[in-house]
Amino acid sequence: MNDLSNYRKSYEKSELLESNIPEDPINLFNRWFHETEEFGGNEEVNAMTVSTVGLDGFPKARVVLLKKFTEDGFIFYTNYNSEKGKAIAANPKICLSFFWHSMERQVIIKGIAQKTTENTSDNYFDSRPEGSKLGAIVSNQSEVIPSRAYLEENLKQLEADFDSMVIPRPKHWGGFLVIPTQVEFWQGRPNRLHDRIRYTSEENFSWKIERLSP
Repeated sequence: MNDLSNYRKSYEKSELLESNIPEDPINLFNRWFHETEEFGGNEEVNAMTVSTVGLDGFPKARVVLLKKFTEDGFIFYTNYNSEKGKAIAANPKICLSFFWHSMERQVIIKGIAQKTTENTSDNYFDSRPEGSKLGAIVSNQSEVIPSRAYLEENLKQLEADFDSMVIPRPKHWGGFLVIPTQVEFWQGRPNRLHDRIRYTSEENFSWKIERLSP
């Protein structure tokens, strides 16, 4: 048995106060994202956990890379036929979470996922390295396969098939835009009295801002 009860850290790097936050959570996310990028060391700042409710009724979380964020929401790409893609098709209410440990910060986003436009998916796919394009085609994501060799052999065949050719985006692969309905910002503070600020979307396109008890 491993007793982890003595694992403790004091969070003392920053604070999150109502007096210095914007009215829109995307603006605060943008500030935190770039502060982490600049001061957070070598962590993969766009790595996020995507949580869905699966077809079996169980929640499932996995790390995915955020590829774009705008005033409309947050975009990532995946195989629509994957376990994740099927879960989102059945229940588009999902959660994104970021934990930037070097900055002692966390962001939790509840939102509604919808497919990006074909043009958006095409443009991003075209920007990917050739190996990543072929990987999206060769992988029947989440499906059981007999071996690693099976995957690599299929990749070699695709490399031969598409030698010196434009690699098209497969129709089962593309983006999801997550439109936020609620965004919570967590800043670690001493004595476990952390700062938690929650933005909730309202019908008039404004955001209700509330402080939560840690």
